[in-house]
Amino acid sequence: MALRSDWLPALAAFESAARHQNFAHAAEELHLTASAVSHHVRKLEDRLGVALFQRHARGVSLTAEGRQLADAASDALTDLDGVLGELKAGRDDDRRVRITTLHSLTYTWLVPRLPTFSAAHPDIHLTVDTEIALARFDDGGPDLGIRHGPGHWPGLTAHRLMDDTLFPVAAPDMPGLEKVATPADVLALPLIADLSRQGWHDWFRQAGVHGAKFDERLVFSDATDALNAASFGLGVALARGCVAAPYLDGGRLVRLPGPAVATRWSYYVVYPAHRRLRSAARTFLDWMLAQVE
Repeated sequence: MALRSDWLPALAAFESAARHQNFAHAAEELHLTASAVSHHVRKLEDRLGVALFQRHARGVSLTAEGRQLADAASDALTDLDGVLGELKAGRDDDRRVRITTLHSLTYTWLVPRLPTFSAAHPDIHLTVDTEIALARFDDGGPDLGIRHGPGHWPGLTAHRLMDDTLFPVAAPDMPGLEKVATPADVLALPLIADLSRQGWHDWFRQAGVHGAKFDERLVFSDATDALNAASFGLGVALARGCVAAPYLDGGRLVRLPGPAVATRWSYYVVYPAHRRLRSAARTFLDWMLAQVE
C-alpha cells in the first residue's frame, strides 16, 4: 500500500494519541479538538481495516496492531526530526562567524563595540576564540582572525584594522605619582611589562631617556593583565592606546608624561587567501573595518 500525503495528518494524530494514550492530551499537543483527533484515528482505522485502539470508559489503549504502527510511526518521526535538526543546524551555521583574536583586544576593543553589531545583525552569531596560539585556518576552523604583526602572512589575505601607540599609564592614586613630571621620573616607579616585542627600552629611548636602567617588577604574558595590575597600583604599565582606552575613559588609569610612540606592528584582520568569505563573515569584516574609519 502506497503512503499518500493525505494520510499524514491522520498518522500524526495517531502517533500523538498512541504516545499519550489519551485523545485529549494529543489534541492539546496538536492544537486540535479531541473529536478531531478521534476522527483522524477512525479514518486511519477504516483505511487499514484494523482497530488501533481499544476504547473503554477509562480511556483508550493500543491494540497489538496499534502498538506495531505506533512503534513504526515513532521511529519514522524520530528519524525525520534528526534530519530536520541537521538541516536547520547547517542553515544556522551559515549565519555563525568564528573569529580568532587576541584576548587583550577582545576585552578592551571588540566586546564594548559588539552591542552595535548585534543590534544591526541579530541573525549573525559569533564564536570568539582568544587562544594565544595562532589558529589554523583549516576547514571547519575560524572564518576570520585578528593578528598583531607586520601585515603579511603566507596564504592569508590581510586587511589593516588599525595602528597603535605606546605610552605609560598608572593608577591615579599610585604612591609617588605626584613626583612624576618628566619621562625620566617614570624610572623611580615600579615598572610592569608584558611580552610585546616593543617594551620599556624602546619607549625610554624614544622619550630621550638614554642609558636608562630599570627594573620590571612584574611581567605578564597578556597586555590586559598588565593594565589590570597597574590599575591596582602595582606599578606603571606601558600601554597600547586601543587596549588602554576603556581604562583611561573609566578613570582607572591615567597617562603619564612622555611621548606616544608608534608601534612597529599594526592590527590586521586576516583570512585564507584561497577561501571566499561567507556572507556573514564578510558582514562582520566590513563592520570591524568601519569601526576604525
